[in-house]
Amino acid sequence: MLSSSPAAQAILYSSWLLALAWLWKALTALRGMAGLPDLTRIDPAALPLIPTGVGPDLAVVVPACNEEESIQATLRSLLASTGLSLEIIAVNDRSTDATGARMDEIAAEARAGSSPHSLHVLHIGELPPGWLGKNHAMALAAAQASAPWLLFTDGDVLFDAHAIELALRQALLDKADHLVVGLTVLFHSRAEAAVFAAFPVMGLWAIRLWKVADPRARDFFGAGGFNLVRREVYNQLGGFGALRMEVIEDARFGWMLKRAGYRQRVALGPSLVRVRWLRGVFGIVAALEKNGFAGFRFRLPLAFLGCLGLAVQIFVPLAALALGGWAAVAGLLTYASVALAYFASRRAIQVPAWLALFYAPATAVLLFACLRSILLAFARNGVIWRGTLYPLAELRRHAGRGW
Repeated sequence: MLSSSPAAQAILYSSWLLALAWLWKALTALRGMAGLPDLTRIDPAALPLIPTGVGPDLAVVVPACNEEESIQATLRSLLASTGLSLEIIAVNDRSTDATGARMDEIAAEARAGSSPHSLHVLHIGELPPGWLGKNHAMALAAAQASAPWLLFTDGDVLFDAHAIELALRQALLDKADHLVVGLTVLFHSRAEAAVFAAFPVMGLWAIRLWKVADPRARDFFGAGGFNLVRREVYNQLGGFGALRMEVIEDARFGWMLKRAGYRQRVALGPSLVRVRWLRGVFGIVAALEKNGFAGFRFRLPLAFLGCLGLAVQIFVPLAALALGGWAAVAGLLTYASVALAYFASRRAIQVPAWLALFYAPATAVLLFACLRSILLAFARNGVIWRGTLYPLAELRRHAGRGW
């Protein structure tokens, strides 16, 4: 009988192991995610005031390469910020479109207006050897900043007028050295939301956001759209000069900071910081082209294990449902637990829990994206990003080992 065959027994046992693991992960996430501060729910009166000084309170670094469609909206949203004084440094990193001109236009508007913020534009025409473009742009801008806090963001992020003030006051309340505000991803379809949601929910296995604040836990976090750090801590770590060839510079910066013993915090803020990250259902494939293999530190055995883990997530529950009996019960428990994990993460990912119905096909898209990233890195002998090829050997040499 099929139910007593070795293959059936393997499916039965593996499906129950996966189901129980997901149930445990979902229950811990349900409790842990509820403890993260939500900047939209906190009474501003309960947050400390920002100390007034003679200079800007915070410097915002905005690197951009070929972002002519979004950069003006980003800069205008920053200039509309209230409650503090910003020193905005926009960096045109070798753009071949009108990004630099758009930056200059907004800077001219800011000088002609009555904004309490300053906007400076840096134009980079050539990339020095041994650097990734974005890392070099951020390091160059940070070196010119004078404010006590640095906020690193991207050229396609939109800020609510109160977002940066609330984030800085939360960082002061927590006595944090580094604070990350979760981004609200803007979707044009439920299909985009379904594919995106599988990414952070799967990420619960790697990083427990509620444990980032625990100095004893290994968990860390960094997000390119909102990395807020004390300037003195940034300088002590060597800044992005210490991460010259790091592909996932935002996450690696968070890892470096947590590993050095600094105070790291994560806050939620639905709709405070928004980004259109995915372009279509398969947008995540393009988004992970650079980061997929880099997430495994360019180590093929580790990448193989990661892809195998994704394959198990896809096929084991489906095989269990097809097998029937107690295996099917395990498959249903797996999907119920995944849905509970979606529900636990709802404030962070801003998608309904019922999209867990599409967990298997969405995870299949993630698996394809990772495999494609690996294959392209070897086919090109490097990673192409924003038109520049970064040799694989050099990336591996600078990647280091472990997270």
